[in-house]
Amino acid sequence: MMTVKGRPILTAAETKAAEQALFAQGVSVFALMTRAGRAAADILWDRYGPRPTLVLCGPGNNGGDGYVIAARLRARGVTVRVAASGEPNTDAARAARELWGGDVEPLDRAAPADIVVDALFGTGLSRPLDAEIAGPAERLLAAARYRVAIDLPSGIATDDGAVLTSLPAVDCTVALGALKRAHRLLPAVARCGAVVVADIGLHDLPRGVIEIARPAIATPGFEANKYTRGKVLVVAGAMPGATMLSALAAQRAGAGYVELVGSEGSGVPHALVRRAWDEAALADKRVGAIVIGPGLGADEAARARLDAALATDRPLVLDADALSLLAKQGLDRLPDRIAPMVLTPHMGEYARLFPDVEGSALDKAREGARRSGAILLLKGACTVIAHPDGRAMIDPPAPAWLASAGTGDVLAGVLGTMLAQQDDPFAAAAAAVWLHAAAARRAGPLLIADDLVSHLSAAVESCL
Repeated sequence: MMTVKGRPILTAAETKAAEQALFAQGVSVFALMTRAGRAAADILWDRYGPRPTLVLCGPGNNGGDGYVIAARLRARGVTVRVAASGEPNTDAARAARELWGGDVEPLDRAAPADIVVDALFGTGLSRPLDAEIAGPAERLLAAARYRVAIDLPSGIATDDGAVLTSLPAVDCTVALGALKRAHRLLPAVARCGAVVVADIGLHDLPRGVIEIARPAIATPGFEANKYTRGKVLVVAGAMPGATMLSALAAQRAGAGYVELVGSEGSGVPHALVRRAWDEAALADKRVGAIVIGPGLGADEAARARLDAALATDRPLVLDADALSLLAKQGLDRLPDRIAPMVLTPHMGEYARLFPDVEGSALDKAREGARRSGAILLLKGACTVIAHPDGRAMIDPPAPAWLASAGTGDVLAGVLGTMLAQQDDPFAAAAAAVWLHAAAARRAGPLLIADDLVSHLSAAVESCL
């Protein structure tokens, strides 16, 4: 059985609670600030070396981190300058400024540097930056060769990833202690660059939302057969190309038996079983998962096939046209199914299914899962998977080249295999998303959906 692994992704309140737990154990605010600043400075040194650096410090504890960073880099021999938006307003930040002990330039008069470190405002920001801060910050960041943010780029809302003030995107964000929601949610994720987590000693972190990680996939044992490796049934329809992509992806993801129902004839690969439409095939107890939706169509035949699939007690992947039909017919039937279901909408399909739901992708995925009683896999640049019980996972940014016709059909097929092989649909969805993105990275720029299929075997092999 696959276990769901991944780094926790915290809210501002969860981060504060984790820090308070350290303070309760006797760690002072300044000690934690020193730990965070030194860890961030070491990451900067490792990534960029001894380049001239300007650290922008705000008045709060994020600015205090900046003073510690400046002192640490100076001790390593780096030419460092500090510019501040104002006087420190916490005891710990004032102590950090004393630790720095050097000159502090006014933010609006500072000259650019090779590296600019944004330590103005981090976790917890709830309003746009004042113009007298945003203007100089934009100028200095735009002129830098490398831009680094501490914890979060300034102007970003922690919990929903909203951009409150638009500043130039950074090349790297040093997340202090743990990932935050904004590191993995649009639109903020596009401003964060590469996100590196600095260990500052936070522990026992909540895992209600985690980052999708590389899955562990078991190699078939000597006693395995084609059915124990997973039988996936793919329902064909009006567009045979989309259905074929799903079926081939299910094969290359490791299913022992893939059957394409509703598509007669023969062809390559010969290992793919093709048969005429037969409702009885869907009820076969050896079927580990049914994939329906890719290429299904929207006519009466498509509706009848969807009804037949929903009437089974087999795990279901509901994608593409199946979701469009459900949006028209209503989701009332779904919570009554006992067998696992995974719904895989993109944002447009989601809006048709749940037109009244607003918020971030995470908010939408969770509410959709709650209403449908299914695992909801909300596809996008940062895919979100939600369980009806409220747990959720977010994928790191996937290659933009996946914005191509047919790639969702491939994901549906991979998901069918993972669902057929695993008894935890939440973990199966995470594994499918990870493998899909890994195949895309291997396929490289200008990929088409067919390329993903050919790279799935290597993606799976990397998880064995």
